[in-house]
Amino acid sequence: MLCPHGVIVALEVFMEIVLEIMLGIALAAACGFRVFVPMLVISIAALSGHLQLSGGFEWLGTWPALVVFAVATVLEIAAYYIPWLDHLFDSVAGPAAVVAGIVAASSVMHGMEPWLKWTLAVIAGGGAAGIVQGLTTVTRLASTATTGGLGNPVVATGEAAGAVGLSVLAVALPVAAFCAVMIVLFLTVRWGVRRLRREKAASP
Repeated sequence: MLCPHGVIVALEVFMEIVLEIMLGIALAAACGFRVFVPMLVISIAALSGHLQLSGGFEWLGTWPALVVFAVATVLEIAAYYIPWLDHLFDSVAGPAAVVAGIVAASSVMHGMEPWLKWTLAVIAGGGAAGIVQGLTTVTRLASTATTGGLGNPVVATGEAAGAVGLSVLAVALPVAAFCAVMIVLFLTVRWGVRRLRREKAASP
């Protein structure tokens, strides 16, 4: 039978693991907006001592990694303001976002068994990144169809802001960031279900 102190310790460990999962999913979702922005934020947070990295991911908190992610972030953000490059990036952003989401999620989950960490990272982290990235692709396609591409820079700015804001919020307030991600994912799934129902009803 656990003593009161043991129960408190167990609850503290459990809550720490839950926070790690929330943090990982939020960072992974941010990868759906921009692949390298969350990785840059992770690197900065780790170097400044605001984020503890999981074993095997200590390289994310090094100066070489920071420089690489900073350069990659600038190039990625700039590319979405060039008409032909934004479509090129869209073609590879899906798989890249999923991989980045898995890495981002697993890099901050260090209080659990490896099999559980990687299962959550692949399913929850990769899934969140993929859904958000899919949403951004649909949004940009809609912008291209309705504005002839003139509205794409506005969409790109919103996506970059979303990546930065969600990544920083995840490190500072994991619970708030996780709740924001869950709301976005819920609304996205709801919109998708309604669209499928409308298409099914319209089909002969």
